[in-house]
Amino acid sequence: MDIEYLLLLQKFREATNEILTPFFEDLSMFAVAWLFVIPAFIYWCTDKKAGLYVLFSFYMSIAINAVVKLTACIYRPWIRDARVVPAGDAITTATGYSFPSGHTSTAVPIYGGLALTNGKKHKITAAVCVILALLTMFSRNYLGVHTPQDVLTGCLVGCLSLTAASKIFAYLEIHPEKENAFLIAGFVLGWLALLYISVKPYPMDYFGGELLVDPKKMMKDGFGDIGAFIAFCAARFTEKKYVDFKNTGLDAKGVVTGVIGILIVQLFRKYGGPWLDEVLGIHWGHFVSNFVVVFYIVAGFPAVIKMIYSKKVR
Repeated sequence: MDIEYLLLLQKFREATNEILTPFFEDLSMFAVAWLFVIPAFIYWCTDKKAGLYVLFSFYMSIAINAVVKLTACIYRPWIRDARVVPAGDAITTATGYSFPSGHTSTAVPIYGGLALTNGKKHKITAAVCVILALLTMFSRNYLGVHTPQDVLTGCLVGCLSLTAASKIFAYLEIHPEKENAFLIAGFVLGWLALLYISVKPYPMDYFGGELLVDPKKMMKDGFGDIGAFIAFCAARFTEKKYVDFKNTGLDAKGVVTGVIGILIVQLFRKYGGPWLDEVLGIHWGHFVSNFVVVFYIVAGFPAVIKMIYSKKVR
C-alpha cells in the first residue's frame, strides 16, 4: 500500500511534467541545509531560552531518529521496489536507511519549536511554521524517497522530542541546579548510543552478487547526528559555566553579528566537513564536523558575542 501511494504521486509528477518537483526539492533541502540557522540566530540575538529550547529539541530528535533508523534498517523505497523512481536528484541527497525520515525529524522539532515559542504573540508565524513542517513531510513522499510510515514516525520522533524538551525545561525552571545532571546523563547516553550503532549487527543482503546496501555508508549520518547531541550537552555546560552571554538584540550591530555567525558555520559545513571526512573517514569525520558546528553554535560564537559586547545587553 505504501509503495502504491508513492507510485500514485510519481504518476502525478509525470503527468504534470515535474512542475512541483523543484519547489519540493528546495523545501526539502532547506530543512537540512539552512533551517537550523533560524533557532541559532534566535539563540544569539533575540531570545536565548527559546533558541536553546528549539536547538535542544532538534538535536535530541535527530539523535533518537539515528538510533531508530540504524535499529530498524529499512531499505529505501526504490530498493524495495524498482518501479519507484525518485524525482530529480533526490536519490543523491537521500542518505542512510529509510525509516524514520531524517528530514522530518529535523523539520518537525525546528518548525514545531518555532511555532510553540511564537504561538501566543505571533500566531501567523506559528501557522506558517506548521504549514512548512507539513509540506516538508509531504515532500519526502512526493519526491519518492520515503514512505508514509517513514514520515509519520519521523514526525512522532520530532513531537516527542518537543514534548520531552518542554517538560525538561519546565522542571529546570524550578530546579536549575539539576541541569548539570541532565547534561551529564545526555552526554553519557549519547556515547552509549554511538557504541550501540557501532557494534550492532546490520543486514547484509546481496542481489546479483552485489551488496544491496552498505551498512558502513548507512552509519555515516548516525555518527553525525548522535555527535550533534553529545556536542550540545558539552556546549551547554560550557556556555552556562564559562560564558553566560546575553542576546545581542536586533539593532544593526546585532543583526550583522548574527549573520556573520551564520556565514561562518555554513562555510565550515561546506569546506570543513568534507575535509574532515577525507582525513578521519566518513564516520568520525561526520561526528567531529557536527560536534564542531554544534559546539560553535551553543558555546563558541556566544563567547565571541560576549567579547564583542563589553556591556551586557538584552
